[in-house]
Amino acid sequence: MATFGKGTTRRVAIIGGGLGGLSAAIHLSLKGFEVTVFETNPQVGGRASRLQVDGFTFDTGPSLLNYPWVFKELFQAAGRRMEDYVELLPVDPSIAFFWLNGDHFQLSSNLRHLVQEVERLREGSTPGLMAFLADAAEKYRIAFDKLVCNNSDHLLPWLGSLSWFELLRMRFWRSLDGELGRFFRDRRVRDALGSYGMYLGGSPRQLPGIFSILPYGELALGLWLPRGGIYGLVQAVERLACEMGVHILTSHPVRKILISGGEVSGIELKDGRVESWPIVISNVDVPTTRHQLIEGPANGRRAGRTLAMTPSVLTFYWGTRGKVEGVGHHTIFFPSNPQQAYWELIEQHRIPRELPFYLSIASKTDPGLAPAGGSTIFILVPVPILSRLGERNLDDLCGSLQDQIFHRINNHGIALDKRDIVAQRTLLPTDWAERFGLYDGSAFGAAHTFFQMGPFRYPNRDKAIKGLYYTGASTIPGTGLPMVILSGRMTAERVWGDVC
Repeated sequence: MATFGKGTTRRVAIIGGGLGGLSAAIHLSLKGFEVTVFETNPQVGGRASRLQVDGFTFDTGPSLLNYPWVFKELFQAAGRRMEDYVELLPVDPSIAFFWLNGDHFQLSSNLRHLVQEVERLREGSTPGLMAFLADAAEKYRIAFDKLVCNNSDHLLPWLGSLSWFELLRMRFWRSLDGELGRFFRDRRVRDALGSYGMYLGGSPRQLPGIFSILPYGELALGLWLPRGGIYGLVQAVERLACEMGVHILTSHPVRKILISGGEVSGIELKDGRVESWPIVISNVDVPTTRHQLIEGPANGRRAGRTLAMTPSVLTFYWGTRGKVEGVGHHTIFFPSNPQQAYWELIEQHRIPRELPFYLSIASKTDPGLAPAGGSTIFILVPVPILSRLGERNLDDLCGSLQDQIFHRINNHGIALDKRDIVAQRTLLPTDWAERFGLYDGSAFGAAHTFFQMGPFRYPNRDKAIKGLYYTGASTIPGTGLPMVILSGRMTAERVWGDVC
C-alpha cells in the first residue's frame, strides 16, 4: 500500500471544490495542514452547483438534503454551529410517487400521515410498516457506527467489528427488494422505498438489502432544503473552510498530477504553471482522475479495474410564471413497470420505453428562489452513460424527452404549460462530463453493487502512487451529499495517519 513516511511536509493540494474536497480541506486544516483547493469552475460545489437565470435560482444537482446530522458534525468539528451559517427548511410531506395508471403514494416523516398512506394502499399494512422502521433503525445504527466510516481496505477487518447477530441483521445476501418484501406486500410501497436503486446504479432486485437504511433515514430524520437551495449549504461549507484558513482558488483548472519515482511531486495547471505539492487529493471522479490527470510512468497502471458506473442524466431547469398546482416539492414519476425500466436502463443501456423521471419545485419550500409569483422547476431524467448512449443528436433527444415529460405531467392533472416557461436551461450528459469531470457522464459516481461497497470500493488512498488520495462519490463511502462529507473526513484521516 502506498503510504509514506512520518514527517512529510504538511501541504496538501485538493483538486476540485466539491463538498468532498471542501470537507477534506476543513478537517486537514483543523490538523494544522496548509491546504489549497483548485476548482475548475468559477464557483465551488461540483455536482451541487447553482444556475441563475433571469431571476430564477436553480440547484444543478441534488435537490433535497438528508441526514443533517452529518453536516452538523462537520461544523461542530470546527467549533461552529451550522445554524449560524445556514437555515434548514423542512420538506414534509416529502416525496410523492405517481404511477402511469394514476396510482399515487406520499411519504412523510409524520408517522400518522405515513400510516394513513400505507393503509390507503393496502389495509392492514401498519404492522409491517412498524416492523420495517424498527428493523431499519437498528441497521442504520450499525451501519453508521461500524461500517460506513470504516477506512479498512479488507473485508474481514471491515466486518470484524460486527457481532454475528449484527452481521445477520444487515442482510448483505438479500436484495433490497427482497428485504422490503419482508415487511410490505404492496408492490407500490416496495417500488417507492426501493426507488433509490436508480441512483445507486442497480435495480432493487440487485442491490444489497442493507440499503433499506436509505428510505428509513429519510423517514426518520426528515428531508430538508437549505434556505437559498442546496447551494446555500455549499456556501456555508465554503465559508467555514475559508474561516479555517483553507485557500480556495476558483477558475483554476488542473491539467495533470505530476508523478516522480512513484510519488506525487505536484500539479500542472491548465495555463502551464507547475506547482510542487507533496500530497494531492483528487475530488474529481476516481476514474476521471486515473484516465485524464495521471500521466508519465504511472499511466501503464492507471486504468486498473473497470468500475461499474451509475447512469447519466439529462436535466431541465425551467422558470415559470405562476404557481404549479397539483404537485408538491419533490415527485417521482414511475412507469407502469419500474423493474422493466431498471432492466432497460441498467442492463440494456437504453432509455426506457416508459420514461421514469423526477420533478422538483424547490420554490414550493423556499419562494425566494423564484421571482414573485413564479416557480423554479427542476426535472431529472436518467439515461445511459455516454459510452452506451450511442451516436445520437442530443438536442433532438431533449425535445423528444421533453414532449414525453409534458404528456405525462398533464395526464396527472398537474397545471404546467410550455407557454408558462419564461427561463430555461438544459444540461446534457456531455455537459455533466465536461463541466464537473464526471466519468462517462455518470451522474452519481461508481455504482453501489456489493462488490463496490466498503473495502471493495475504490479506496481513498492510491494503491501505487505515494501521496495521492481520493475523495468524493466514487470512493468510500459512496454517493450523496452526506456520504461525500463523510468521504472528506475519511480521506483526511488517511492523510493524517500517514503523515503524522
